[in-house]
Amino acid sequence: MARRRKSGKAGSLALRYLVLGSWALFCVVPIIWFLTIGLRPRTEIVLPQPLYLPTFTLDAWNMIWSSWPMGSYLRNSLIAIFGSVVIDLLLAIPAAYSLARYKYRFREDIGFYILSTRMMAPAVVAIPIFFLFKTFGLLDSVWALMLIYAAMNLSLVTWIVRSYMLDIPPEIEDAARTDGASDLRILVAIIVPMCLPGIITAGVIAVIFAINEFLFTLLIASTQNAYTLSVALANFTGGSDGIIYNAIAMVAFIAFVPVLLLVVAIQKHLSRGLTMGAVKG
Repeated sequence: MARRRKSGKAGSLALRYLVLGSWALFCVVPIIWFLTIGLRPRTEIVLPQPLYLPTFTLDAWNMIWSSWPMGSYLRNSLIAIFGSVVIDLLLAIPAAYSLARYKYRFREDIGFYILSTRMMAPAVVAIPIFFLFKTFGLLDSVWALMLIYAAMNLSLVTWIVRSYMLDIPPEIEDAARTDGASDLRILVAIIVPMCLPGIITAGVIAVIFAINEFLFTLLIASTQNAYTLSVALANFTGGSDGIIYNAIAMVAFIAFVPVLLLVVAIQKHLSRGLTMGAVKG
């Protein structure tokens, strides 16, 4: 009986590793394949017949750094994205605390209205936003992109953080108020540390949405002064040179790696944050 149990556990463990290994391979292979496209000559990529022994070169890498201001694109992306996340968290955390704890009229309606703004198609407000930024002289600037990204993701970040705050027992705050702590002190010293995994999760989601934004980036950024990596990808899809597949793959890989490293670095907080607040909200 004991042997049968051990063999059953070993078989179950082997099956588990097989499933997880297959899923990991399914996720990693497209990334490696995309990188190999970036490291191959353009002439080999467009061949009509398959090439089983490709050659690898750094032509695409050298081209995007020498012929294109890729460093400027990358810097603009980092400033706009992480600046927008900071703005979102500074505004979303107090708003989420108000929606989660204070009782006032139309609180639930206000919360749903905040979330509903994320459901609107971006193209609906593209033209008004363009003229608004043009009036204030903010076109073709990284600061405009930062504000756009922050405005797009603020409602989602607020709703996610609010759902985590609802899971924190109010009795903890009541005890702090008994000791003389103010609401601001409670928020900073108690609520924020307790729902830190949820805040990190909301921030990562905001980063992913911002780095994938293309419509407003193309609308606001008219020159290379404010171009981001998403616009840089579009520059390799037309013109007299046609579609430069290896450059597209290389730039996409450069844009993907920071997000991958960020998720891997905070995976413990991220996995915890994805399960917190799953029932309420």
